[in-house]
Amino acid sequence: MPVDPSIAAVLDQVNAHPTPRIIDTDPEVLREVSRRLGAGVVLPEPIEVGSVENTAVPGPAGPIPVRVYRPEGGGPVPTVVFFHGGGWLTGDLDTHDAVTRRMCRDVNAVVVAVDYRLIPEHPFPAAHDDCLAAAHHVAAHIEDYGARRDRLAVAGDSAGGNLAAVVALAFRDEGRPLAAQLLVYPATDFVDDYPSRTENATGYVLSNQDVQDLQHLYAGDDPAVRSSFRISPLRAEKFTGLAPAVIGTAQYDPLRDEGNAYAEALEHAGVDVFARTYDGLIHAFLNLFAVSPAADAAVTELYAQLKERLS
Repeated sequence: MPVDPSIAAVLDQVNAHPTPRIIDTDPEVLREVSRRLGAGVVLPEPIEVGSVENTAVPGPAGPIPVRVYRPEGGGPVPTVVFFHGGGWLTGDLDTHDAVTRRMCRDVNAVVVAVDYRLIPEHPFPAAHDDCLAAAHHVAAHIEDYGARRDRLAVAGDSAGGNLAAVVALAFRDEGRPLAAQLLVYPATDFVDDYPSRTENATGYVLSNQDVQDLQHLYAGDDPAVRSSFRISPLRAEKFTGLAPAVIGTAQYDPLRDEGNAYAEALEHAGVDVFARTYDGLIHAFLNLFAVSPAADAAVTELYAQLKERLS
């Protein structure tokens, strides 16, 4: 299936102004490029939710900024801790504001978006430790969030999907209850290569060279480190007992195959998994629902699947 026409138009604009190689570029320049690109694909007005609050939770290196979205109405609701994408290097609370506002509204849940530390200034385990600490805090103070202790989930896209998968593994190992995990085009393996890395190597926003550079900046090159399940969740010793998973990947994404491999590993371990590869879509489609009906339909389905597991 060809690239969705609405997304093809976005790709034409992006590819007309190619960015330099990540590893050779000032990270602040890359972050500004990410913000500028994101600003071109947002809704004209923010999605309405009950309330939005910027605050912080305790972290291993000091307070971690978070943004708490609460749905309309009262009473206990589920809580979702969300980790944004951006290759561990870009992305923040603002780049994913539309994503988390829609999640709050569509899932009818309190959403806690986490502004974890970024590479290259803060390589592994900084992002991992921040996300785990934030999830621990929310779980321990659930009455301050959605107030349903049995309905806590983690979610994330791309690098955030990696972090959500790793936090879900940690919660399983710690015996902490987790009701669901939403992983959208997650990075799951820093060890093997995959056909989708070659098939979708260039031209689709995230290139295979980008993947390699980001992996290097996040985890270095030591095979023993890169094969740790805290970096490569697909390398975990076992997947039994993990929270039900909703996993979405995109046809034109270099990370497609490792995301699908993670879904298959969970399914083989008896985990409840909804998995879909969305034809015609690219990496970052979670942020493109305002400009692409196909991306909008994918987001609608993924959020509905998450809501079902939290109902």
